[in-house]
Amino acid sequence: MSAMATIELTKENFNETVTGSAMVLVDFWASWCGPCRMFAPVYERVAARHDDIVFGKVNTETEQELAAAFRISSIPTLMVIREGVVVFSQAGAIPEQALEALIADARKLDMDEVRRKIAEQSAKA
Repeated sequence: MSAMATIELTKENFNETVTGSAMVLVDFWASWCGPCRMFAPVYERVAARHDDIVFGKVNTETEQELAAAFRISSIPTLMVIREGVVVFSQAGAIPEQALEALIADARKLDMDEVRRKIAEQSAKA
């Protein structure tokens, strides 16, 4: 395993990565984005502490199709996908402690309950 705690996600490996992992954090970013560059070291540090979670990065410049599929309108946008379900999505860089708290909350989610609520919402739509 390389020292790099995060992996580059592309349309070629995105679905395989998300379906093959219990929890995936995705950072949608671009090289020209100042807040993205400020958030990157925070994301790397947190990734290094959680080797059971996949930390992926999507470069919105090179992966415009993927960014469009997730309706990314501002960056950075952080997304948490657990068992194939997007359980969190928010634009803006977040502090390290907030990212750790978000991971803790995502770990506590009852995914059967989350899926049941999604099914209820879908039925109402």
